Amino acid sequence: MESIKELYKIGNGPSSSHTIGPKYAAKKFAKKNPAASSFKVFLYGSLALTGKGHMTDYIIKKTLLKETEIIWKQDEYLPLHPNGMIFEAYDNKQNKIDEWEVYSIGGGALADKNTKPAKCDIYPHTNMKDIIKHLEEKGGTLWEYVYGVEDKNFQKYLKKVWETMKSAIERGLEADGTLPGILKLQRKAPSYFVKANMQNKFAEDDTYLFAYALAVAEENASAGKVVTAPTCGSSGILPAVLYLFRKKYDFSEIRIIKALAVAGLIGNLVKENASISGADVGCQGEVGTACAMAAAACAQLLGGTTYQIEYAASSGLEHHLGLTCDPIAGLVQVPCIERNAFGAQRAFDSALYAIHSDGRHLVPFDNVTEVMEQTGHDLPSLYKETSLGGLATMGLHGRQKK
Repeated sequence: MESIKELYKIGNGPSSSHTIGPKYAAKKFAKKNPAASSFKVFLYGSLALTGKGHMTDYIIKKTLLKETEIIWKQDEYLPLHPNGMIFEAYDNKQNKIDEWEVYSIGGGALADKNTKPAKCDIYPHTNMKDIIKHLEEKGGTLWEYVYGVEDKNFQKYLKKVWETMKSAIERGLEADGTLPGILKLQRKAPSYFVKANMQNKFAEDDTYLFAYALAVAEENASAGKVVTAPTCGSSGILPAVLYLFRKKYDFSEIRIIKALAVAGLIGNLVKENASISGADVGCQGEVGTACAMAAAACAQLLGGTTYQIEYAASSGLEHHLGLTCDPIAGLVQVPCIERNAFGAQRAFDSALYAIHSDGRHLVPFDNVTEVMEQTGHDLPSLYKETSLGGLATMGLHGRQKK
């Protein structure tokens, strides 16, 4: 299992698989072909079907810099993953000098045609059961386990991640106006924040969570800088929970960073054993994983045991099983933005539920992760970031498209 640094990537939205991944691929291909005069890029499957709304063509052209033709292969899929691309480089006589088939597999990660994703595994365990067994034998907590595996610069990197998360919330709380795209969606985070400040005790925590999650998700939809947690489309959930503890309950930065490490471990386990790609397993892999990460972080902050933290993460993922990825017009806006708000609330509730128990429950986190992957593979492609099914088939006024 890789470093958590590979999970928490800092970049511009609106999609880790549709913008950050293709940007990395374009940058790598351009570096390999400095003498090329022009490029052609073929986009397949989910990248072709929702790439316009996700700004895939824009980011590729901006990265390659030279003359670039984008070819949309909406009815074709490459074999390894729904997010397939073929890059071609040409000389000044239009002779093809290089070709690369590559896949954006979620969270900004890439995979080649004939190889597994390039990985540098550093974790000795790849599932929660073995990690818990290790801690029972050797002692320690989940955050201590993470710190013991990662390098000496890890905490410094997490601080950078946390600063980026905070910045996205703070920008989003101040930004008014309309999000880019044909939906003409109005930003809601500032108004929710004002309402949170005026709420009674019963409702204020949830309203703050809504405001913070909306702030990041709206920044992401505007191509602002966010952290993949585990993806851009679900990047508002974990920051919202952490920010609530920091701002309202005055938890220290040190405790927040520890919770961030625990959340990263949960996300890493899902990434290793299932998928965090909406194009692969639906939104359960994005929002479901983000909710599990945030629930674990919340339970850590509340003083939960390892078993209670595991239970919180399991609940956060379990109660998103089957969630489809069906963005209207291919934009990471509806239903994506609201799902961040409700995902943050569910994470908080999952942690509270687990903390009130002794941590014992029937279906372990590892099993829920396995079920999530199987459920995702059983979902028709209509419901996996193609904008061909579900809410995406509804017109802008709620009428079914013909």
